[in-house]
Amino acid sequence: MRKSTVPATPNIQVIERMFTLIDVLASREEAISLKEISERTGLHPSTTHRILNDLAVGRFVDRPEAGSYRLGMRLLELGNLVKDRLNVRDVAFQPMRELHKLIQQPVNLSVRQGDEIVYVERAFSERSGMQVVRAIGGRAPLHLTSVGKLFLAMDDAQRVRAYATRTGLAGQTRNSITQLPVLERELSKARQYGIARDNEELELGVRCMASGIYDDQGKLVAGLSISAPADRLDEGWLPKLQATTQAISHALGYKEAHANAQ
Repeated sequence: MRKSTVPATPNIQVIERMFTLIDVLASREEAISLKEISERTGLHPSTTHRILNDLAVGRFVDRPEAGSYRLGMRLLELGNLVKDRLNVRDVAFQPMRELHKLIQQPVNLSVRQGDEIVYVERAFSERSGMQVVRAIGGRAPLHLTSVGKLFLAMDDAQRVRAYATRTGLAGQTRNSITQLPVLERELSKARQYGIARDNEELELGVRCMASGIYDDQGKLVAGLSISAPADRLDEGWLPKLQATTQAISHALGYKEAHANAQ
């Protein structure tokens, strides 16, 4: 099939140039001269000047001094508006469903509230062969759950000890971690590998693996876990789980640079 050679309409062309100019300004923290912007975009200086002035009227671009430009406050305002409207549950729901279709086991979304995690969403089906005990809105101690361990792993040693003192590290099964040194070793592995596990510590016969979800500030805001009968948890699910949490994190504005800086 022959590719169309119909040129873009003037309006579309202007919009494309606006986005190109904004991308160039976003690539540098400091203001950029009109000459450099023109050279980097390949646009004529007069065209560059005209579009930048139009963007400045709408506060999308600032002119700190004559002949130089940088991104404007209007973009920050819009960015904050989008961020406020982003709900981790809404963003995670479809990726969770897709992961569930791949593995046919319950996928749980949890957040931290104090010393507990709260289940806020779940993707599951009756065909998984596993009864879902904790409904959406259910709670569980941090140290007995895979997602809870991810949150505890973000705390420093003093906070972890304070948590152990407050809760007494009460157990619910014979596999529950009830000793601080054992918990500390478990949290160290979670920090090292970025994942955590529940080995029948909350419910006998149920094992879980979890990976974290991070926001645009690099903060752990939720965790996604796979639950399965203890003898059916498949390590081959782990890359799929991590790819899913990475996609959700990116949708929330997370950048890999945050991980390297921490």
